[in-house]
Amino acid sequence: MKMKQSMMLASAALLAVAVGITPACASSASTSSTTTVPTPFSCASTLVANWATPQLARETVVVSALSTSFGVMTQAAKDGFGGVLLYGDATPPHLAPTLRSLQTLTPLHLNLAVMTDDEGGGIIRVSGLTGSWPWAHVMGATMSPAQIAALARRVGLAMAKAGITMDLAPVADVDGSAAYPGATNPVGLRSFGGNVQRDAADVVAFDQGLHSAGIIATVKHFPGLGGASGNTDNGPAVTKSWSTLQASDLRVFQAAIAAGVPAVMLSNAVIKGLTTAPSTLSPKAVAALRNLGFSGLIVTDSLGAGAIGSAHLSLAQASVLSIRAGADQLLGPYPASDQISIANAQAMAAGIVGAVNGHRIQRSALQAAAARVVATNTPQVCHLLPG
Repeated sequence: MKMKQSMMLASAALLAVAVGITPACASSASTSSTTTVPTPFSCASTLVANWATPQLARETVVVSALSTSFGVMTQAAKDGFGGVLLYGDATPPHLAPTLRSLQTLTPLHLNLAVMTDDEGGGIIRVSGLTGSWPWAHVMGATMSPAQIAALARRVGLAMAKAGITMDLAPVADVDGSAAYPGATNPVGLRSFGGNVQRDAADVVAFDQGLHSAGIIATVKHFPGLGGASGNTDNGPAVTKSWSTLQASDLRVFQAAIAAGVPAVMLSNAVIKGLTTAPSTLSPKAVAALRNLGFSGLIVTDSLGAGAIGSAHLSLAQASVLSIRAGADQLLGPYPASDQISIANAQAMAAGIVGAVNGHRIQRSALQAAAARVVATNTPQVCHLLPG
């Protein structure tokens, strides 16, 4: 059921030519058989090995912030949280300078993930910073992969100029319905279409375009929400069967992984035939992703979603289960207020600390998660080590 490796490598090479970059999956290892070149993850693992448990926990937590909440953003950076996720449509005059300044406030000069949820069409946050572009479905129907890569590069350059470092896109879910996403259909226009092979090329193109602009892409929602029973933002949902996903949505994720996508987001849906818990909380879902050869950053969907709340889990409890499952970076709920935003992040980190102290999370697992966050956001981490 896997796509041919040669096809995926050829696609990545063509996209690289189109946007003028080296694919993210290109090897940087030494050609010497006797020399081992340290990787960002190995260096990050060394860096975090002696961190206190609260510092490790904060590195895995992303703080939700309204685009007007400058105090929340700066506090998140100073406190050593691993990221900030922007919400809202307002574009205050000092937003971009504030976002760019966050990297100077973090402990140990590590990069903070400044995230947005910009897919295109009706899902573009703070469009005043990045402009607008079509839904993924429209891109897939009217543009070539090379054109999609070029568009994503333009978007990525606008993000980088504004101080954004990470986009929670593209959507790899396969859905040819072209429906406006809502409570009964979480994908629709957000998908590049219903053709697996074409969707794979388009998702890789969007990823490579962002990469060429220095933006971290996050392919979502593993293992695929196309045809799910409902929208996990509103409540519980079940995916298509695991066997069906392996022949459809999963192949798009396989192509993105082969092309070197740095981050993958788990869905909050139950995977029919594989899991009984939402994927964000499921060791089986994480294992399925790692078994595809993905060694990068695993991001949860919002732990404040209806699918999580319906399981009667607090944010702290959901955070613990996500880290135990093998996720690396945790997204919280929409920021109802500045005070609640910080309180939510602190509760998530405190829950993880308590679980480590209570031996419900192995410290080594938390260290690995924090190291992946550091390695993804600060690829130059090896230069920060002494000696």
